[in-house]
Amino acid sequence: MYVSVRDRPGSSPGSAPDAKRRVAPVVVTLGVVSMLTDISSESVAAVLPLFLTVGLGLSTAAYGVVEGLYQGVSVLARIGGGWLSDRSGHPKWVAFLGYGVSALARVGFLAAGGLGAIAAVITADRVGKGIRTAPRDALIVAASPPSQTGYAFGVHRTLDTTGAVIGPLLAFAILWWIPDGYRTVMVVSLAFAIVGLALLGLFVEDPTDGSARAGAAESPAGSGFRWRSLLAPGMPRVLVTAGALGLLTVGDGFVYLALLDSGGFALHWFPLLYVGTSAAYLALAIPVGRLADRYGRARTMALGHTALMAAYLATVAPLGAAAATLLVLGFLGLFYAATDGVLAAVAGTVAPPEAQATGIAAAQSVVAVTRMFAAFGFGLAWAVLGPATAILVVATLLALIIPGAFLAMTGVDRARVGR
Repeated sequence: MYVSVRDRPGSSPGSAPDAKRRVAPVVVTLGVVSMLTDISSESVAAVLPLFLTVGLGLSTAAYGVVEGLYQGVSVLARIGGGWLSDRSGHPKWVAFLGYGVSALARVGFLAAGGLGAIAAVITADRVGKGIRTAPRDALIVAASPPSQTGYAFGVHRTLDTTGAVIGPLLAFAILWWIPDGYRTVMVVSLAFAIVGLALLGLFVEDPTDGSARAGAAESPAGSGFRWRSLLAPGMPRVLVTAGALGLLTVGDGFVYLALLDSGGFALHWFPLLYVGTSAAYLALAIPVGRLADRYGRARTMALGHTALMAAYLATVAPLGAAAATLLVLGFLGLFYAATDGVLAAVAGTVAPPEAQATGIAAAQSVVAVTRMFAAFGFGLAWAVLGPATAILVVATLLALIIPGAFLAMTGVDRARVGR
């Protein structure tokens, strides 16, 4: 599973019968780095909504502002990280910079005590994430045959999501034994971030340091980059469609708070909701990635939002607490499996090789900006309309936009086949 077809003499991408079962070693290493980093970040994120709304007594509108920052503050950093990666030809070290900034933010969490300090630390953490994401995903695209990009991202996201499962479990265990052990969670989070950073620095090669590039055309580092490369056929359609869908993507924290508002479970179980979603994503990432490679990545990304709509409806449906919770977590996991890595795979293959990281960053940035505004808007809608009505409104709008998104993305998939 972990040996690239480029590692075997005389092989070509996609030519070997068992090529579908193999990914490059760098994909696995990057997945482990992401797993360790996700243990770090998700252990903190799992308690953050509850800490802000219950511990600090913030309103849902105020939480919407924090959630918006969490979603959208990395935008400029994403574009900058992608541009710097393409321009310098050293995606590994740009990613290393981003992981390093996030590790430093973990130190800030140890000292943060008020809303302003927490917002500043979250901003630093998200800037680090923005810097690292596109270069890391560009490394995955570069190491993967074009016919297997979705599968490679599925493998990476599976390892990444393993960390997203372990992190909340770790936070839950710490708070179970130490009810006010938030600082302990922060210390453990910092330790995992440092280990992930060391693994990236020591064991991942830069493409320009001699590693094979199985998926992208060879070109001198940064020599062919132009911003107009982002106007390559299909790219504007991807950006517009992803942005339109992002405007109707409510953050998981809001969905979980809506479940909590319905009285389905006690407060101390809240971090395990993140575990449930991540477990569903973990189980589905690879099979959905394979499905996307076979039937069309862009269409899969658009249809994945049907699962998000179903999660919204399950939140407010007249079901028992256990059934509603299980359905919400399963649908959210399916949504992420069909959209997270798949969007990066779509952008990475539509963008020309000289603008690969920037193309991925552009798509992810559009999603981040629109989700930021979605968080702001939904926080206000919750305060004015109440959680059930606000979620129903978003679900209805999403149902109206999904058919058009699917048709737009069908054109992108056909354009890729025609190349």
